[in-house]
Amino acid sequence: MSFASSITMGLIGFIEGFGPIQQALIAGIFTWFMTAAGAALVLFFKELDRKVLDGMLGFAAGVMIAASFWSLLAPALELSEGKNLPVWFPVLVGFMLGGIGMRVIDMFLPHLHPGAPPEETEGVKTSWHRSMLLVSAITLHNIPEGLAIGVAFGAAASGMSGATVGGAIALAIGIGIQNFPEGAAVSLPLRREGLSRRASFWWGQLSATVEPVAAVLGAALVIAAAPILPYALAFAAGAMIFVVVEELIPESHRGGNGDIATMGAMVGFAVMMVLDVAFG
Repeated sequence: MSFASSITMGLIGFIEGFGPIQQALIAGIFTWFMTAAGAALVLFFKELDRKVLDGMLGFAAGVMIAASFWSLLAPALELSEGKNLPVWFPVLVGFMLGGIGMRVIDMFLPHLHPGAPPEETEGVKTSWHRSMLLVSAITLHNIPEGLAIGVAFGAAASGMSGATVGGAIALAIGIGIQNFPEGAAVSLPLRREGLSRRASFWWGQLSATVEPVAAVLGAALVIAAAPILPYALAFAAGAMIFVVVEELIPESHRGGNGDIATMGAMVGFAVMMVLDVAFG
């Protein structure tokens, strides 16, 4: 057995020693930590080269696209087989509801994408400061990510074919990796807005605290109601795809580095695909 295989099996064995709720919590804390690590760049740099940031955002988009299929939609399709409904129906309904749910939140939650001028503030009118709007935007990214992790671990606990602890771990690792640039994407603009290094780091990491909470809620939901599992997996995928198309891709192209962002997305997709195959 290779060293990489030994590490993989050891990690799966360690996680399997916990219950699904605890697994989701551990994974959520890991993804929060990765956001905090990215936000910590503000302690050393006031700015990050725009090309680097756009490449990192493209990478994050690629990871989320791959995770949506390999870790969520594919297992949801497999879990839908053998039911009275067409195989595609639960997945279609869940996927569309995920996107619609995020659209509703997007319509009402005040937020401003990094790099956007104040007049592009979205959601209901508010007196929030620009820095708070930036934090709100990244928090919006993290809700479906945490939910996806929790649903994946809950699905593995259900014992249904196509959902494994290894696959859930791969999803958590992939989301954790792409959370690093997201942490930087919020803390560095806050620093440019005039906040101190410590305050910028604090708000940057705080944007990901919703992930452990959403992960636990997602796991608890599918454990309590196993029949909705295909819908829940697809819902998480739809929510993540909405975030990619609505926010990550436009943000990565805002600086005029579309080619770099696109190649970053290709690399991110490839990394997530390999992770899912290796762990799943």
